[in-house]
Amino acid sequence: MEAKSYFQDRLHKNEVELKRISKLSLLLSMMRLAVFLVVAAIVYFFWGNAMVMASSIVVGIALFLLLVSRYTDAKAQKAYHAALKKLNEDELKALEGNFSMFQNGKEFLFDAHHFNQDIDLFGDGSFFQRINRTGTQKGKEKLAQLLNANDVEHIEEKQRAVKELAEMADWRQNYQVTASLMTAESESRRVVNWLKNYEAIIPNTFKYIPLLFSLGSLAVLVLYGIGKIPGIGVGFWMIIGLNVTGIYLKKINKLSRNASDAKEILSQYGKLIAEIEQQKFEAQSLNELKKGLETEGKTASDVLKQLSKEIGNLDQRNNMLIAIFLNGFLLWDLRYTYRIEKWITAFDEAIEKWFEVVEHFDAQNSLGNMAFTHAQYIYPVISPEKDEVLIAERLGHPLLKSEKRVDNDIHVADGNFFIITGANMAGKSTFLRTVALNLVMANCGLPVCAKRYEYRPIKLISSMRTSDSLQNDESYFFSELKRLKFIVDELEKDTYFIILDEILKGTNSKDKAEGSQKFVERLVASGSTGLIATHDLSLCTLADQYPKVENHYFDAEIINDELHFDYTFKVGICKNMNASFLLKKMQIV
Repeated sequence: MEAKSYFQDRLHKNEVELKRISKLSLLLSMMRLAVFLVVAAIVYFFWGNAMVMASSIVVGIALFLLLVSRYTDAKAQKAYHAALKKLNEDELKALEGNFSMFQNGKEFLFDAHHFNQDIDLFGDGSFFQRINRTGTQKGKEKLAQLLNANDVEHIEEKQRAVKELAEMADWRQNYQVTASLMTAESESRRVVNWLKNYEAIIPNTFKYIPLLFSLGSLAVLVLYGIGKIPGIGVGFWMIIGLNVTGIYLKKINKLSRNASDAKEILSQYGKLIAEIEQQKFEAQSLNELKKGLETEGKTASDVLKQLSKEIGNLDQRNNMLIAIFLNGFLLWDLRYTYRIEKWITAFDEAIEKWFEVVEHFDAQNSLGNMAFTHAQYIYPVISPEKDEVLIAERLGHPLLKSEKRVDNDIHVADGNFFIITGANMAGKSTFLRTVALNLVMANCGLPVCAKRYEYRPIKLISSMRTSDSLQNDESYFFSELKRLKFIVDELEKDTYFIILDEILKGTNSKDKAEGSQKFVERLVASGSTGLIATHDLSLCTLADQYPKVENHYFDAEIINDELHFDYTFKVGICKNMNASFLLKKMQIV
């Protein structure tokens, strides 16, 4: 189904379901009130009849608790469908070009990266903001890592995973909503660290002591019931139990606090783990991720439920009156502290891996959703020719609307270096970012904005948005030099597709021309492949010296005293510059 129709259909179904659940919630509330009033009336009219009163109260409490349980379930369903409704509303807004409701990932911008500050990868209106559908903080970080990775391995397997997830729209949305309803996710790393660093406080000898003591308590109560021991004997036995528990009370209190804090997080991650366990995948990489949840004999979700249950039992101690009797006769705290510690010993290492699997799927779902909502994009083909770096037809910028976008063809062979000239605003920088962003998408296994796209997977390195730094007392020119030095050093270690935009802007024209020419000559001599946009026409002479250097340009025309751009990538050198015309047109000079 086409994305827009799918989102509209899901939105309609959720609106209908929300109305049904709202009516059900109201009905359950009214039924609880009715049960209370009926029981109160029976007690009033049958006051003195112990049998009727007792039975009505017991039945009333049972019905009331059942209705409370059903109401709680309905409330959870309502929250789920409300979140699912918002999700589809947001997706419809996104199809119209509104992405403001999604996080922009600006915190993932940093210096000394190969490209992430140059191609609108993060920040307002960025590619990350357009595709980010993660529900967990760590999932968001994983998605940023995938985009920043510059990883050119296993492209076809990455594509298989993205294609499969793209087709699983219902599952992806269910996973996304479940993740979005998490309330304490930011504490997940703290829980992992607590479990990994936990030191047991209950000796192994206590494996059977609570059971033996409980049997002793039963014997004491039976003996008291048949009159063999006095009540003071029962009290003395209870004091023994409280004293035994009291030896470890301080440490148990600490464990109880940490376990209670962790319980919600474990429960929430358990739901996401269950979603993964119940889904069958075809892509090898997704199955490899799923295997990270395997345990001996039990599923990871069942194991987490077991821990949540043990923590819930320990939490009974929070009621002081109940805690006194439970610990006095059953050694309750010791029993469940021991069980929790055994769980931690068995699974403290595994839980970190489980959490990472959840977070990886969270990130992968964003890629799948991007592919689903851009069905017009194509998956790159790995070029069978090693000498071909990139062949693209009708390549467009993924962040521009199709009706405003001008697509271009480009063919770059190994060792080719394109000198791209052009008038101001003619499209040079946009074209560089078009090539760069699509390359990053291709390396992530995503479909790209093109009619045809064949390439040899290659890492990207760029210099397009250098800035000065007052904090580090650096001039703009020095920042440029540092960036170029970074590029040269990286080329010593690996092969890159290089994209440069108007380098050495921070110095005078003559110095800029000489420096730029020497730098490009060094890149060409190294056999590097890439593009450089410039206003300096002297760089175009390099094509006469080096067969692998080609001149391309973007043109501008003045027609009827108006500036016109066709934004078309052409072979040759630009002859029309427009700075003087614009200065006069805007009455600056």
